[in-house]
Amino acid sequence: MEWLIELFTSTDSVAHIALLYAVVIAIGVYLGKIKVMGISLGVTFVLFAGIVAGHIGFTAPLPILNFVQDFGLILFVFMIGLQVGPGFFEGFGKSSMKLNGLATVGILLNVVVMFACYYIFFDTSDPSALPMMVGTLYGAVTNTPGLGAANEALNSVFGSNAPQIASAYACAYPLGVLGIIGATIMVRYLCKVHLDREEARLAANEGAKATQKPHRMHIEVSNQYLEGRTLLQVHNFLNRDFVCTRILHDGHVSIPNRDTVFHLGDQLSIVSSEADAEAVVAFIGPVIEVDWQQQDQPMVSKRIVVTNSSINGKTFGQMHFSSVYGVNVTRVTRQGMDLFASANLPLQVGDRIMVVGPEDAVDRVASKMGNSVKRLDAPNIATIFVGIIMGIVFGMLPFSIPGMPVPMRLGIAGGPLIVAILIGRYGYKMKLVTYTTTSANMMLREIGLVLFLASVGIKAGADFFGTVVEGDGLRYVLTGFIITVVPILVIGIIARLRYNFNYFTIAGMIAGTYTDPPALAYANSICSKEAPALGYSTVYPLAMFLRILLAQVIVLFFCV
Repeated sequence: MEWLIELFTSTDSVAHIALLYAVVIAIGVYLGKIKVMGISLGVTFVLFAGIVAGHIGFTAPLPILNFVQDFGLILFVFMIGLQVGPGFFEGFGKSSMKLNGLATVGILLNVVVMFACYYIFFDTSDPSALPMMVGTLYGAVTNTPGLGAANEALNSVFGSNAPQIASAYACAYPLGVLGIIGATIMVRYLCKVHLDREEARLAANEGAKATQKPHRMHIEVSNQYLEGRTLLQVHNFLNRDFVCTRILHDGHVSIPNRDTVFHLGDQLSIVSSEADAEAVVAFIGPVIEVDWQQQDQPMVSKRIVVTNSSINGKTFGQMHFSSVYGVNVTRVTRQGMDLFASANLPLQVGDRIMVVGPEDAVDRVASKMGNSVKRLDAPNIATIFVGIIMGIVFGMLPFSIPGMPVPMRLGIAGGPLIVAILIGRYGYKMKLVTYTTTSANMMLREIGLVLFLASVGIKAGADFFGTVVEGDGLRYVLTGFIITVVPILVIGIIARLRYNFNYFTIAGMIAGTYTDPPALAYANSICSKEAPALGYSTVYPLAMFLRILLAQVIVLFFCV
């Protein structure tokens, strides 16, 4: 039995360190699945398992813990950046500005309430009080990447004497999860919201909004001006994006190209965005029923997956599908969304395009695009680590700001996050293939997260119970609850009474502002439509970025 005792007590052996992380992560993940009142803490319970392990002396050398913690954080925030990158800049569009503005106000209010609690409830002469309040803040808003960023900034300032803010984070986190959902429910009652009316309101608005979803229709050429005009001339004059997939002329069906001439009475199969459909019909002719069985050669419609990395970033206009291949592309499916194949839309690896044309021509396009689903099963490891290299270098660049005693750095949290967002959005311009399957992204992200949480918990475990039981643990819990609830009530009521947002959108926006999946799960459970998820995804990228950035700003500006 001595070998077994040595395995658990010899902190310098690789087997002991691997066993330590395996035990802490496994126990934390399993316990995190336990639901209380329908709510679970998820993988964050790994932090609590690590705290217990550290408290009983089941630990590892500090340099090892620091390395695993930092590497896990880098991997976690980088994969988050890749995920949110494609939608990050769309959050600044006109339709999303109000929601992102409210989310930003909510995030800043969290910081303001934190400082108010700090000056009201704590001893400001204690140099560790403010850093511990930063830990409380990020536990209250359930944002683990922010905790990592604050930890990293504190280590750069205080070195080995940095306060163990994970203790305050752990105190505030459980009530933070409950507080977010509870405050969302409070907004509902304070604003006298009726859920059935909100559902009806969503249903009424769905049909009224024109989007970029593709719209198929069959129309007849009745505008005399179009007699003898080519498809390219019609397209340029109308100044609307549409694709003509088939034309029936004199009893024969063919696939038109840019030089195809239109005649009165021709019958066309047109695909456009929903927003442009009315204009196309008004200019060309009325919608009709057409029998397409008289075509000169068999034509097929086929979904093709873009897996050829050389295609990454090329627009539909550059590909010349109609003139070169004799086919038409009607729509694109990207990340579960159908998009109209406009001429200026860049293709990305992972896109699924609908191609219409003769079977042999469609097969040639499939060969050109790659169309190998197996290629998508493996993540692009090279791109991930090239991005991490760039992110670490960028994060270590010093920025001198007047009034700050030390130069500011984005660090190993902020640097990789920003680079990942930029690569996720514009990587195709540098010939970087950033596509990873959702499952691969989630796996890498979760591995990074549990390694980070386990390391932080083990390091904090030695002092945790003294901090909570004998110190300010109860105050961290109470102030954390205030930090959680007050901003939600403010932005929730403003969003409803000032901007008249649908309650389900508000619930999703609040969950996204706090980057809290349990809150999104609650919002989805009370709504049968996609409004909560849309509200969440609209503000999540900017909220995550601001949470991580503000963690470092607070530490470097106020804790030095």
